[in-house]
Amino acid sequence: MKNLFKGTKVLSCKGSKVHKFRAKSIFYSLFSIFFTLFSFAQQQDSTKVNQLDDVLVSAVRVTSKTPVSFSNMDKKEIKYRNLGQDIPVLMNYLPSVVTTSDAGNGFGYTGIRVRGSDATRVNVTINGIPYNDAESQGTFWVNMPDFASSVESLQLQRGVGTSTNGAGAFGASLNMLTDSYASKATGEISSSAGSFNSLKNTVKFSTGLLNDHFEIAGRLSAMKSDGYVDRASSDLKSYFLQGTYVGKTTLIKALVFGGAQTTYQSWNGIDGETLNKNRTFNSAGMYTDEAGNVRFYDNETDNYNQDHYQLHWSESISDKWSTNFALHYTKGKGYFENYKEDADMADYNLDPVGAVTTTDLIRQKWLDNDFYGTTFSAKYKTEKLDVILGGGWNKYEGDHFGKVIWARYASQSEKDDHYYDDYSAKTDGNIFAKANYQFTEKLSFYGDLQYRRVTYKANSIETGLVDDDFNFFNPKAGLNYAFTQNSTLYFSYARANREPNRTDYEGGNVKPEKLNDFELGWRFNTEKFQLNSNLYYMGYKDQLILTGRLDDVGAPIRANTEKSYRLGFEFDATIALSEKFTLRPNFTLSSNKNVDLAVDGEYYGTTKIAYSPEVIAGNIIVYKPISGLYLSLLQKYVGEQYMNNIELPAAKLADYFVNDFNASYEIKPNKIFKSITITALVNNIFDKKYVSNGAMWDVYPYYYPQAGTNFLIGLSLKF
Repeated sequence: MKNLFKGTKVLSCKGSKVHKFRAKSIFYSLFSIFFTLFSFAQQQDSTKVNQLDDVLVSAVRVTSKTPVSFSNMDKKEIKYRNLGQDIPVLMNYLPSVVTTSDAGNGFGYTGIRVRGSDATRVNVTINGIPYNDAESQGTFWVNMPDFASSVESLQLQRGVGTSTNGAGAFGASLNMLTDSYASKATGEISSSAGSFNSLKNTVKFSTGLLNDHFEIAGRLSAMKSDGYVDRASSDLKSYFLQGTYVGKTTLIKALVFGGAQTTYQSWNGIDGETLNKNRTFNSAGMYTDEAGNVRFYDNETDNYNQDHYQLHWSESISDKWSTNFALHYTKGKGYFENYKEDADMADYNLDPVGAVTTTDLIRQKWLDNDFYGTTFSAKYKTEKLDVILGGGWNKYEGDHFGKVIWARYASQSEKDDHYYDDYSAKTDGNIFAKANYQFTEKLSFYGDLQYRRVTYKANSIETGLVDDDFNFFNPKAGLNYAFTQNSTLYFSYARANREPNRTDYEGGNVKPEKLNDFELGWRFNTEKFQLNSNLYYMGYKDQLILTGRLDDVGAPIRANTEKSYRLGFEFDATIALSEKFTLRPNFTLSSNKNVDLAVDGEYYGTTKIAYSPEVIAGNIIVYKPISGLYLSLLQKYVGEQYMNNIELPAAKLADYFVNDFNASYEIKPNKIFKSITITALVNNIFDKKYVSNGAMWDVYPYYYPQAGTNFLIGLSLKF
């Protein structure tokens, strides 16, 4: 939630309560209408229903016939390492992916970069519905802990990918499909525990199809961890509840899911000297009391609740036509709390007390937001033609405000006074048309046209008065040529445009970004050998790059650079050496450059783009010695990278190579329990001392060290 709080003192807050009331009223009215219509649905005939779940995400997913670079992960692959670590960590071994953890052990705040692009540039959807925060454009998985336990499958499209809902994809798009329905009643209890007092408990259930039509399923999860970094603790809770109706040609799902999190802040990082002497040190909450003693405030925490409501109606109209319509509403509310030593009283609307103009105080920065809208798609498919028409309309309304809950010199303040208020609103609408046409048995054409309109309004001292409208046209096209049944060559072009985020307005005049993405790939697929290779060129106009400066809450400030590019080669393969041994290597080689870079009037020429390693490699070695036993060695190499764009020697992050070991053994006793699964994960088995992320406070580097050897062990009982 740290990147959501960019407002300080506000000039206007009018209309927020009225808008929120209308949003809720509209959503619940439509929700009621849907359930009224739902009662008239047709009787059950399961011949087509098994395919209807895919309609939820078919508008934003691709297949091997689409000229796009992508990777899939299914539920089976996720479960082997799903012991409490966040979704980005579970995706760490996909091509071109780099992940990091503020706490150092994969709990709490985690981050992901794809092809050097951070989470604000990775479009994320859940069942086709946008998840990225509308203002910061970031994705905060800490607000939905253990969501991996409710994911049926996920797909990561690298580059611009195909048209989707929400923010434009400038590095990748990630779409997730939540759990499908179960035809028979099931239950599951799973627990895991490990290093740093980490603990996860999860309970899942499904009623199965009642009267061949209805299913209710759910999950409750609770997780805790002390974290590797000092006091980087997390206390996380989440839930997932789903009601499903299955008809002859109809699938209706109503979902409610969300989470509550309290994490002790570990956002600051540490300097190089501290990294060498005390790599787990955490400066968050540190202050000197009146007696001169160094202390740490015990509630320097981030606190946030987030609840999601989704309603999906998928319909198979005929053998050629299918549709999906969805409504969604997300409620988020929370704050982070800081102890501020010797704060200027004027910054908090406090009058001087005599000659005293500074005071120690405790502040809270709050966000209270609503996000709601609709997505829709219609699919037409014949033997040669596959067309999808779709789009969405979404609105975000956010209240940002701050409170001082204690001050040594409280001056004229009253309880619950706000020292700033800021109301912001963002509307995002898009329509798109996608088509795959099979010209010949070997050659197919892909076309994709999207129009997207964004309006954003905000008003704070940092951003100034913002009232922007953006109109984006995003065309995409490509060819797919099958040399043989097993070998396919593809080429594609994609155009993407992207609006600035809230923090970008702090830097002054800011422009939207533009990207032209060219992809050339080859796929080879046999029973024992699958290979994907891809050459890409991503040319940017006015890309928003990191300046090395941070705002008052530690968020990076970006500025436009006129020209930059990413040129790279990606490779991944699955090689079945035998029935027992499988190799899954991948690597990315890239060149990521700013062209004719100038910062604050100083010319730097061609430089490397920040946080963009030239080499990223991964490998998974899987050994299955007996039925039910799964052993794997997971390896990750990330090359050196810079933390700013001017290639300061001090801004260089060293490369690292890390190995993890994963084991899973499933027993099927067929008495009482359907299966008993024991899982173990040993991270960083060679105890590598490494840093996966960092930040620049002007010219001073700060680092986020990751844990040495640590482990998690889990037990899952299914009945």
